[in-house]
Amino acid sequence: MKHRIVVLGAGYAGAFAAGNLARRLSPADTEITVVNAVPDFVERMRLHQLAAGRDLAFRRLADVFAGTGVRLRLACVTGVDPERRTVALAGEDGAGGENGGAGELAYDTLLYALGSSVADHGVPGVAEHAFDVTGLSSALRLRERLAGLGAGGSVLVVGEGLTGIEAATEFAEARPDLSVTLAARGQLGAWLSPKARRHLRQAFDRLGITVHEHTVVETVEPERAFTAGGGSLPADVTVWSAGFAVHPIAAASGLEVAETGQIVVDRTMRSVSHPDVYAAGDCAYAIGDNGRPLPMSCASAGVTNMQATAAIVARLTGGAIPTTALTYHGNHISLGRRDAIFQMVDGEARSKSWFLGGRTAARLKAGVLGTAAWGIAHPTFGLPKRKHRLPAPADRAGVGVAA
Repeated sequence: MKHRIVVLGAGYAGAFAAGNLARRLSPADTEITVVNAVPDFVERMRLHQLAAGRDLAFRRLADVFAGTGVRLRLACVTGVDPERRTVALAGEDGAGGENGGAGELAYDTLLYALGSSVADHGVPGVAEHAFDVTGLSSALRLRERLAGLGAGGSVLVVGEGLTGIEAATEFAEARPDLSVTLAARGQLGAWLSPKARRHLRQAFDRLGITVHEHTVVETVEPERAFTAGGGSLPADVTVWSAGFAVHPIAAASGLEVAETGQIVVDRTMRSVSHPDVYAAGDCAYAIGDNGRPLPMSCASAGVTNMQATAAIVARLTGGAIPTTALTYHGNHISLGRRDAIFQMVDGEARSKSWFLGGRTAARLKAGVLGTAAWGIAHPTFGLPKRKHRLPAPADRAGVGVAA
């Protein structure tokens, strides 16, 4: 019987990991299945652009995995039973056929890469009235709302993190006829170096974005948001970008999770409570080489999926587990289409004095986005052609479970 590897999620972490595993493991011994809710690979880092009206073409996962031997199952994950080694699935609209729909999927090794969604922090009205750009459906809903907003309409972006900054600047540049405001709990760009922070403020001034610093939004209504202290901010559209949260599936399954709900993993991205489960991307509570948890980001998805993939292959084939550097090098922030900031950080995650800004940084960011998309579209490119065989069936008991 083949060793069944199931990858949950086909985002930046899951899609690339599945391709890596398919390239490096022999199909004579392994069966790789990817479960994803939508048929396309969604470039999450570009969803604010999609919402602002850009026409983006996302690649179909069936095309991405064509010829790799990876099986694609279109469904929503509703639960994981790590004791029985099964995943419960609910069907998606249009996901019929042998590779889609509801049911149960068994695994021998599970790579959990379901990512994250918007965190509403329990703020009243966010779920009912606010929009976000953390998923394809929500970004398309926002796109439709913005397209129907006439000149003079107001857009409020809540959150001064990378997503909030990129969304606000993209909206302001794409729709100069709108009034764009950003509400920041703290100081805008506080984590940036002084020169980068100055560049950021100049970009906001150039685009006409109003910033309310040290402003906590406590309630969202259809046409306004109320702030701590009794103030209010008018908003025909409120875009919530105040952080990310992982789905409670992992915590409900009995896997050991952190307070964030992320799966606690060891240095190889293996669950500390269930050795046949690995996690990569936003859903993994992974400690970086600086001793701090890796931030939820595309960069972290890259290093964690590479480490998880290397560990799975090594353990299944009896090889030594290589170590992937778990480092976070910096922040690359788009400020519309022709401006950006590239801010390097040191080993303690503190901003370095040097930064790159302007058109050069924007071209670099576009190159990074293009490279990431190309890598996902060609998930087996550049990897060893020799496919590793697993031990003979008689010797396979416990494979992937030993330390």
